[in-house]
Amino acid sequence: MWILPLLGYLGVIIGFAFLTLAIASGLYYLSELVEEHTVLARRLLSRLIYSIILVQVLLLVFDGFPFGLSALSIGSHIVYASNLRRFPIVKLSDPLFLLSCLLVGLNHWLWFRHFSRPLPSSRAANSWRQPYQVNFEDMPTFTEVASYFGLCVWLVPFALFVSLSAGENVLPSMGSEYATGERMSSSGFSRTPHLSDGRSKNKGMAKALVDGLRDWVRENGEVMGFWKGERSKSF
Repeated sequence: MWILPLLGYLGVIIGFAFLTLAIASGLYYLSELVEEHTVLARRLLSRLIYSIILVQVLLLVFDGFPFGLSALSIGSHIVYASNLRRFPIVKLSDPLFLLSCLLVGLNHWLWFRHFSRPLPSSRAANSWRQPYQVNFEDMPTFTEVASYFGLCVWLVPFALFVSLSAGENVLPSMGSEYATGERMSSSGFSRTPHLSDGRSKNKGMAKALVDGLRDWVRENGEVMGFWKGERSKSF
């Protein structure tokens, strides 16, 4: 068979493209909602962080999760909560923000190693030929592991990524000198104001990422001749 495998590859490529567009559209829509309801978003994020910390404590007490990894996860969520002190503005060079990015990768790697390691059986081996037995009954299922990663490892960092506004995208306003590095004068206005379109709404990092990717695709498509840009249409 020659045509069916090619058709399968084409379907995978088109499906991946549609999935990418769906994720980008979802990020854009969520970022718009956060921009319109900043106070509610901060409240929900705070309660979400405290709820996950409570879940980690319950898993440690009742399910026997390792103390070191549980303490790391709880400490990581406390660091994530520190990013809410100037919500929704974040400075990309802030040590707490950089530490949060590092903790996301560290938690993923350590918990993946923990769930990939087989659990030893509580019963001792009766024969020297089987010195190590695996307790398959107590091993978590794929659904349980995926749910743990989605709710307790990735959910809060993903929500922060969608909700926070990058410092480079913040327009000068009261309280934005933390992200932009500009000093405010006694009258309450920035010494070096720069308004691009007169709007005072911050742009979330997810929205900025989608806009930047869309502009990059449009510009490269115009250079490669896939479609004509607005400039070429005017001539």
